[in-house]
Amino acid sequence: MKFFRSDSGGSSRWAAAWVLMAALVWSASSARADSGSAQAQANKEAVNKAFAAWAAGGRTFFDDMLAPNVVWTIKGSSPTARVLRGKQELIDGAVTPLSTRLQRQIRPTIRNLWADGDHVIIEWDGEAVAKDGKPYRNSYLWIFRMQGGRAIEVTAYLDLAPYDDVLRRVPASQ
Repeated sequence: MKFFRSDSGGSSRWAAAWVLMAALVWSASSARADSGSAQAQANKEAVNKAFAAWAAGGRTFFDDMLAPNVVWTIKGSSPTARVLRGKQELIDGAVTPLSTRLQRQIRPTIRNLWADGDHVIIEWDGEAVAKDGKPYRNSYLWIFRMQGGRAIEVTAYLDLAPYDDVLRRVPASQ
């Protein structure tokens, strides 16, 4: 393909057209980034607020943060690692088995919290005491995909050894 230079100022028109096109593309991507930033900030604030309430002793974190049809994936290689479909399946299959073995609920401490568009990533530590008097400590990284202020998909990374140890060590009815 050949481009010809015209004595009538054609090259300056092409340059002006390219600059204008670049400005429009930049403007459109900037607007998307701004709306993504607003969405990210709102999602981040929702997660931060729910964690703060939980850390203060609140017991409604999962009700506050999760959509009823959430898909919660626990990553790892133990039998505890699996996909749970729906808030109730998560509570029945993962939350209650641990919480019934603890003297008090886990207290979360946020280490890092990031948001980008509809994703929020939270790195946190949790501490509690099991009903046998031994401490339960774990570190978590949860990745939320948010919609309407609630998580619709969660990928959860944690050390499953301490979790599984409490499930093995402490009877659910103790």
